[in-house]
Amino acid sequence: MLNFENTESAFEYQSKKELKKAYLLFSLLKYPFLVKLGSILTVIAFKMGLPIKSIVKTTIFRQFCGGETVDESEDRISQLAWYNVGTILDYCVEGKENDNDFEKTKGEIIQSIIKAKENQHIPFSVFKITGLGPSSIIRKANYHEELDDKEKLALKSIKKRVNEICKKAHDNQVSVFIDAEDSWFQDLIDELALDMMLTYNKKSAIIFNTIQLYRHDRLHYMKNLITKCKDSNVKCGLKLVRGAYMEKEREQAKINGYEDPIHTTKQDTDKDYNKAIDHCLNHIDALSICAGTHNEFSTKYLTEKMSKLNLKNNDNRVWFAQLLGMSDHISFNLSKNGYNTAKYVPYGPIKEVLPYLIRRAKENTSVTGQTGRELSLIKKEIKRRKSGNIS
Repeated sequence: MLNFENTESAFEYQSKKELKKAYLLFSLLKYPFLVKLGSILTVIAFKMGLPIKSIVKTTIFRQFCGGETVDESEDRISQLAWYNVGTILDYCVEGKENDNDFEKTKGEIIQSIIKAKENQHIPFSVFKITGLGPSSIIRKANYHEELDDKEKLALKSIKKRVNEICKKAHDNQVSVFIDAEDSWFQDLIDELALDMMLTYNKKSAIIFNTIQLYRHDRLHYMKNLITKCKDSNVKCGLKLVRGAYMEKEREQAKINGYEDPIHTTKQDTDKDYNKAIDHCLNHIDALSICAGTHNEFSTKYLTEKMSKLNLKNNDNRVWFAQLLGMSDHISFNLSKNGYNTAKYVPYGPIKEVLPYLIRRAKENTSVTGQTGRELSLIKKEIKRRKSGNIS
């Protein structure tokens, strides 16, 4: 029986000391002022060359990242695998703007695909298209603005890198997620994702596009995408998420005077997410999905819908995923009940991963009830172990 209150299963992999460190960290993340101040001071300290790397590595980096390299993430991969939770290696270096860095990122993603081929506990790879080319070019191409010869060449290189990654995934039969991003990049991302699906998803869902259901146009887009794939006789790969850029999206819509792409209320987002689940499972013969969510209701909704349709818990067309360091009560209780479950495990040099860590910290202050829920469950498990004299 799926029970998200089962903290014994949720935190079995953590020692009492690790639980206490996690409790302290989430206690601090409750306060937006502390998160904002800490983020600013950390960036300044790195720029000044102050010796804070070890502090960051043993606290927030340890909570949300696997390591600085794939090899350094091995312990985390093995730890999760012991509890039948897969790893999705995510090279989380952001904000680069030159070809050498883009080629390095492409190389890291290809290495993660090769690693996944060798290790059955790594079910997917993942990448962001903005990690493979200048964001300014991607934005211009997204809006079909005229590009000069140099920009056209840069766009061609982006498409080449995307194809090289997807071909490697296809050749090694490793499914790969193309992450969703800001709306001013997303049309081009959707275009490239569809091209890759039509090329490489003829036998199975290798290429997955990501659907952000906090956008009010995405449910309609997703339904059309499924229809296009069915008409083209290819499998559709879909990762369903709510979304992570709400404040930025609203701000840009206001500044530039266009319609806010985000749902007015969280309830509308939740409704679309669950409608997306319904539609996907009603067309499950034509697709594969990964529900990337920390929402307990949507998770249970999907498991109950699977049961009604007589789908096995471990049907390989249906996966669940959460971020490392968050919602362990969902991930580990799902895996204990035989559902296909994986954790996003970011990795990369600490200084380079800092933007991701700052975003993760801020997200924990803005997601309604998320930090409080994490704290209450950790506290419950610490109390359980204390009463049972468990280390």
